[in-house]
Amino acid sequence: MNRIDRLTAILIQLQSRRTIKAQEIADRFAISLRTVYRDVRSLEEAGIPIIGEAGVGYSLTEGYRLPPVMFTREEATAFITAEKLVAGLTDAEHLATYSNALYKVKAVLRLAEKDYIDTIDDRIQVLKVKRPATDQITINPLQTILTALAEKKVLQLDYFSYYRQEQTQRKVEPIGVFYLDNYWHLIAHCQERKSCRDFRFDRITGISLTDETFVDLHQSLKDYINNQYKDQHLEEVSLIIDPEAVLHLGEQKYYNGYVSEEETAAGLQMNFLTMSIEGFARWYMSIADYAQIVQSDKLRERVNSLYKAIGERLQSK
Repeated sequence: MNRIDRLTAILIQLQSRRTIKAQEIADRFAISLRTVYRDVRSLEEAGIPIIGEAGVGYSLTEGYRLPPVMFTREEATAFITAEKLVAGLTDAEHLATYSNALYKVKAVLRLAEKDYIDTIDDRIQVLKVKRPATDQITINPLQTILTALAEKKVLQLDYFSYYRQEQTQRKVEPIGVFYLDNYWHLIAHCQERKSCRDFRFDRITGISLTDETFVDLHQSLKDYINNQYKDQHLEEVSLIIDPEAVLHLGEQKYYNGYVSEEETAAGLQMNFLTMSIEGFARWYMSIADYAQIVQSDKLRERVNSLYKAIGERLQSK
């Protein structure tokens, strides 16, 4: 990127948030802090009203804005692709908000770019995973959660606890959200449990903002996720599956750490990485009549012990 383009991009970045730190600019453009200071000085000399405070960062004088910028064709295409992802991965309310914002983006495109976007719009699709009716999300919690995050508001949740198989009510202090394996998750500090908890969106049956605020002294979302998985050992598992049975596995293989597969003389070999031998063993038992364990002594031992326990129960009166 040449310097003129970088100066324009820095100005746009300054307009995107209230305050931008010099290190953030340096990281984005892979330049030194010295170069950042020089670029900001050049913008100031060009008449841009930049306010700089040591240890805080740079900001623009309130009310200063550039006219709408022109997007490149590649940037406009990225927006369209993102809209498809939003439609497939978030709720209707969030999609409506994003679509309204996208109309404003499209409004500043040149005619050639508008024609290009219209041509490819219907040629990009993101398909939603079909789940059983009991798993369908009946409310749209994302916008409410994001509002609570921004305003530091406590949330009131009606939540179905899967492990206890009961409906609960919680007051939680939201930390962040993430998307994993076809589900959205809310990470929040539960006031009742006095610790961080993972709340899956599809098990939230009711949600509302309270008037109660909280001081955000919790660990970050990134730290929570890293801490959750840092000590997890991934066990390598390989199975030989009868070809005629492969189609019956559906999405189950993905939920159990599916990595790859390859054709062999004995059948289709599927390779997995699992964090839970216990969980994998119980899933394997449901397909054991057409699946053979090729790799993982731990899995063999656990499956054998489970079958032994089942046999003893069946023989007992």
